[in-house]
Amino acid sequence: LLEYMNLPGFPSGIIMPLGGIWIYNNGLNFIQGLLITILAGLIGSWILYFIGRIGGFPLLQKYMKRFPKQKNAIEKSFVKLEHNSNWIIFISKLLPIFRTIIPFPAGAMKINFFKYTVFSTLGILIWNCGFMAAGYYLGDKALSILG
Repeated sequence: LLEYMNLPGFPSGIIMPLGGIWIYNNGLNFIQGLLITILAGLIGSWILYFIGRIGGFPLLQKYMKRFPKQKNAIEKSFVKLEHNSNWIIFISKLLPIFRTIIPFPAGAMKINFFKYTVFSTLGILIWNCGFMAAGYYLGDKALSILG
């Protein structure tokens, strides 16, 4: 949730495999764990989407002044969103940095919320599933190595 809200914390590339190991080690259901992470990612993305939608471009200008290192990525996302928003949203959820930046411009551009949700879900599903599955299936190996 925190990563998809672009807040400081551990990146999902670290958290998801550890979550997969934790699920495996505790005999929990992988699908249920995955669904929880997808929902958390969506909620974080929705929060930023609606901040962008309500605050619009003036809010984005303030954000870019406060975080100038992200200005270039945000400006690139506007250009890409104008041409093919659905696939850009999907692909952005598979790329670090863009995954957490794309909701702002998508909301400010008032991209259809349903389509935003569908393509975000698909991207988040692939990203989270890949990392959680790696941890889950390596959980058995980690247990045998650690003893």
